[in-house]
Amino acid sequence: MSSQTARSLTREPFRQILGIKFFTGSAAEAVDRMSTGGLLVVPSAPALKDLPSNLSYREALLNADLTITDSAFMVLIWNILQRDRIQRTSGLAYLRELLQRQDIRQTGAFWVMAGASSALRNVRWLRSIGINVAPEDIYLAPQYKDEIADEALLKLLRERRPHHIVLTLGGGTQEPLGFYLKRNLDFHPAIHCIGAAIAFLTGDQVRIPEWADRFYVGWLFRCLAQPRRFVSRYWRARKLLPLMLRYRGNLP
Repeated sequence: MSSQTARSLTREPFRQILGIKFFTGSAAEAVDRMSTGGLLVVPSAPALKDLPSNLSYREALLNADLTITDSAFMVLIWNILQRDRIQRTSGLAYLRELLQRQDIRQTGAFWVMAGASSALRNVRWLRSIGINVAPEDIYLAPQYKDEIADEALLKLLRERRPHHIVLTLGGGTQEPLGFYLKRNLDFHPAIHCIGAAIAFLTGDQVRIPEWADRFYVGWLFRCLAQPRRFVSRYWRARKLLPLMLRYRGNLP
């Protein structure tokens, strides 16, 4: 690879990794791109390892409008394999940036929450930073089955027609739900699949300081806080390594 080609690649805002088009710009640039609507996904290593087998998750990632590099493990592997220097943009960094924007502060958002206790904590924290959330803009997600469909949620969204929809569900579930909404809504909102990111800010999960997120050790905070829940999850994420060694930029 020539030095000129290498410099050109470095300037490109996207990389194709495992067949998925990842945005490699900053959180601020990602939020700017989502201002016109679309589906944003934030795949983590524990979910990415299931890309060959989880077909609904795979379809959602392939059809997302913006996919950011949340997985530190994926970024490290890619940079070593390809001698590249892409940066990681975490879902937490993205959410922090999103919540600073006047657009979401003035027009509000529709929030899909994982449960009543999480919703209560999240809303209390959002109000503490000056973002008021109306009760009718909160939806408690049910336990979705293999095929994700939610007519009740669609009906609410068609009535409210929010500019922003924020999904705070687990990885592997929220992405197919986001894609389902994108396909079935009769308007074009920004659908942000930010997962547990808000829980790190509200205290619903262990708080992750900005320096820990920046230096790729947020996963360690989660493991130390809830080892039974997260150690095995991140250990299983090791399966992403052979997947990337074999396929690199190609879809498994």
